[in-house]
This record gives sequence, C-alpha cells and structure tokens, in this order.
Amino acid sequence: MDGDPKVESGLDSFSLTFPLPYRVGFIIILAVWGWGINLQYLTRAKIDVPSLIKYPARTSVTQPAHHLSTYRLATVLSALFSFSITIFWLFTRRNPELVIQYDWMPMTFLVATVGVFFFPLRTFTHHGRTRFLQTLRRVSIGGIAQAQDGKFGDILLADALTSYAKVLADLYVTLCMFFTPNGASTARPDRGCGGAVMVPLIMAVPSAIRLRQCLTEYFRVRRAPYKESTGWGGQHLANAAKYSTAFPVIILSAIQRSLPADQPKPGLNRAWLAAVLLNSLYSFYWDVTKDWDLTLFAPARERSAPDHPFGLRRRLLFYPPLVYYLVMGLDLMLRCTWALKLSPHLDRLTDFESSIFLIQFLEVFRRWVWIFFRVETEWIRNSPTGLGVDDILLGDYQGKYDSEDDDEGF
Repeated sequence: MDGDPKVESGLDSFSLTFPLPYRVGFIIILAVWGWGINLQYLTRAKIDVPSLIKYPARTSVTQPAHHLSTYRLATVLSALFSFSITIFWLFTRRNPELVIQYDWMPMTFLVATVGVFFFPLRTFTHHGRTRFLQTLRRVSIGGIAQAQDGKFGDILLADALTSYAKVLADLYVTLCMFFTPNGASTARPDRGCGGAVMVPLIMAVPSAIRLRQCLTEYFRVRRAPYKESTGWGGQHLANAAKYSTAFPVIILSAIQRSLPADQPKPGLNRAWLAAVLLNSLYSFYWDVTKDWDLTLFAPARERSAPDHPFGLRRRLLFYPPLVYYLVMGLDLMLRCTWALKLSPHLDRLTDFESSIFLIQFLEVFRRWVWIFFRVETEWIRNSPTGLGVDDILLGDYQGKYDSEDDDEGF
C-alpha cells in the first residue's frame, strides 16, 4: 500500500512518530523493566519472591541478585528499541509515504525482540528466559502448576496477560496489516483486519485462560480430601465468575462495532454499560478483598478492628498505611478505565491512537502496582512467623537447588 493517499492521510501525528509496532514493543519492554523493579523493591521489603514462585534460589549470597539479570535483559531490549526507532526516524522524517514504505524496520525490531528470548547464549539470562517461556507455554493453554511447582508464578503471569489483552490484540493487528497484500504495519491501525471477530476473540483469550485456571483449581479442591483451610472450592468458582464478566463487555462491544455508527441502539448501550460496571466493580472488590486481603469490604466489626488501620489488615509490609488507601483509589479508577478499553467499538468513537496508547500504559502501570501488593499478601499468607528474605539461613542456599545458570533472574 506504499504511497496510498487514503492510508497516508489517515496517519495522525502520533502514529507518524510512534507507529503501532513500536508501541507494542515499548509496552512489552516496560513489562520487563517493571518486573525487575518489582523484584528489587519486594526484596528490600524482605519478601523472597523466588521462593514464592518456586524459582531456584542463588547458590551463594555473593552472586548477583535476581533483579539484576532482569535489568540486563531489559537493557538489551531497550537498546534494540532505541536503535531501531532512531534509524526509523532518520529514514522517514515523519513523512507519511516513507513511514508506510519503511514498515519493515519496526517489524524487524519485533522479530529481534522475540529472538532475544530464544537466544542460545547460556551466559545471557538463559535460565530466566527458559523458565519464562516454559511458564508462558503452560499458561497459554490455561494450565496451572501445582502449588509446590510454582502455581503462584503461573497466576501472576496469567493475570498480567489480562492487562495485556489490548496489547496482544494490537500485536495481531500489526502482523495482520503487515502480511495483508498491499498492507503496511505502520499504516493507520485497522482493528477490523482479518474480520470483525478476530480482535475481540484475541482480547478474550487472557480472561479465558484465567477462567480455565480457576476451574482447574476448583476441581483439584473437590478431588482432594476436605480441608477447612481450602473449603469446598467456592472461592475458585467466584474467581472464575469474575473473569467471565469480561466476556459480555467484549461481545457487546463487538456487536456495537459491527452496527452503523449512526444507528440508534440505546438498549445495547445500556447493556454494555451495565457489563462494564459489573466487570470493573467485581474486579475491584476482588483485588481489595481476595488478592490483597484488605478489610475494606468486610463487616464493620472486622473493618474497624483496633489491631489494624481502618479497612486494611494487621500485618502491613509497606508504610505508611496511606499507601494502601491511595493504591485502592488508583486501582478503582484504572479498573473502570481499562474496562472501557476492553471495548473495541470505542476506538471508532475516540479514534485517537495516543489516547489508546495512554490507557494501555496506565493499565500496565496498574498491574505493576497490583503485583507489589499481591506478592506481599502471598508472602504474609505463607510466612506466619514473619521471617524475611534476610532471615533465611545460609545453609538454605547450599545444595538446595541445582541450576545451570544460577545468577539469572526470572
């Protein structure tokens, strides 16, 4: 489609500077940096993240921390991104025709980004990349490990994918436009590429993955001998119901997108709004009550108990307590915003690529914050004695794990 005036005229200023393939890659790189920061600051809070996700510990306290390997990977990816987009800017100079013509440059960057994860050099974060790919392969079909094999790591990754639903859809759009005859990946994003069903279907996949994981956990509980600590599995069904609330938002939005823009559809709009509110508020409730074990929605007696700040809990690893209130407010606000972006039809109404990218960025930021408090909660649940990572005896490092690349991070 080189030189197609219809395509060129549809490129806004943001897309001329920051085409869709680079936006997808940028968000992915942010995830790697974010995970490194999670690891570093959770360790400072005396939370042993590797033990929670069953990742092999360091064999010596003198070896580099796990987060340093993650930063190393993020630095390589960032260098690739910076080099590629700089060359792209030099060649295109924000000229619409040249932006279309050189669409192979950002696609080469995406291929290189994927290639980094399969790079065979063993001294370059090999074990961490291998573990990530193994986990991703299991999670991608809705699988979930047993608790002793790293179930919590599977949950973290699968939950992160739900925040990347829109990014995954944009990755598909990028590939679809690139391989379409006379198409270009740097053209104005065509989110109807490949048919009206494909983008909504891809956006639904992460929620379907978590839904299947929740059902798997439910059936595991039902098959196991009854334990008071796990109950009959009802919480897993309730969690599955939470993820299922994303589907009406996506389906109703896809229906709206397929209808003419000027066709009145008040009933459909009301149904869509109700679905958005249900998804947002249910997810927020679950974040606060189940994922973070806070008492904001507990009965008044528990919520106002004197042994903890109002609406929080007795053990807090982050201070001051004000942080928890700020995070809850942020989570509610961004939950509502993100639910709107599960709606592909809004792209047609706003039509601002910069606003779409901003909301994707904010959702990744929300998930990054969420991880701190989700991991904190899991650590408290699994360490009733309050031991921190620095309290682990040196003997626990020696001979406990065998790793071909012990200094690597996940």
